Amino acid sequence: MSTVDYNPNSRPVGFFDSGVGGLSVYSKFKKLLPGENTMYFGDLANLPYGSKSKEELVGFARSILDFYKTKNVKAVVIACNTSSAQAYDIIKTEYDFPVFPIIQSSAKVIAEEGAERIGVFATEATVRSGVYSRELKKYNPLLEVYEIACPNWVSIVETGRIYTKEAFEDINARLRVMREFKPQKIILGCTHYPYLTEVLQKAEPQTVFIDPADIFVEYIKNHLDLNNSDLSGSEHIYVSAGAENFMKHSKIFYNVKTLPEIIELDTRLCS
Repeated sequence: MSTVDYNPNSRPVGFFDSGVGGLSVYSKFKKLLPGENTMYFGDLANLPYGSKSKEELVGFARSILDFYKTKNVKAVVIACNTSSAQAYDIIKTEYDFPVFPIIQSSAKVIAEEGAERIGVFATEATVRSGVYSRELKKYNPLLEVYEIACPNWVSIVETGRIYTKEAFEDINARLRVMREFKPQKIILGCTHYPYLTEVLQKAEPQTVFIDPADIFVEYIKNHLDLNNSDLSGSEHIYVSAGAENFMKHSKIFYNVKTLPEIIELDTRLCS
């Protein structure tokens, strides 16, 4: 009987985020490495992550990674700044596949780009963790870093309110505070925030803002066992709730072609 060679490099790469924002990382990855088989998990049942406790976020991450373990993934990408900040250091050694966090993976490159004062816009949980300051200063101790929480920005993007008066007022209020710090660069420390660039650049040049996702996907490429197939990779999309809402709000991030499969996570792991 003939046998078929098994290529472990063809195992899928899993991505996760609290909702659709991580699709900004996912879409860049798909463009860079179209041959990779991929999966994406949007944890809409627990959205938003930015206001959740560390314990809750660690539980959510474990639940999703346990699910991906059943899918025999070769790696998992934390396409969420909040989870990278609050959960990664705790769960990073608990699995037999590599876990790539967006903050820790991109910090070295950002820190070495030459800026002396770096601002960060992020969620409440990410700012609370202080992870951007800690990771950036690990590679450049002389850096001055100032982090500002923007609790409404995820909702503004996901509900399509980017060009409303409310959004302009909220964004400009935080820009005014950030300007007092006089940053040379500003990290958009949530995967949703680059979609506010058109509004942000009305007050600051676009070159001031850094989208860590661009750096992140290159990092993953350089540290991943790549699938050398010339074929387009397979794709599976999962959510913990709200499949129709996911489809509706995903359009600005990525063209999701089929309704995601709903997977109910083991919430006992979130206690």
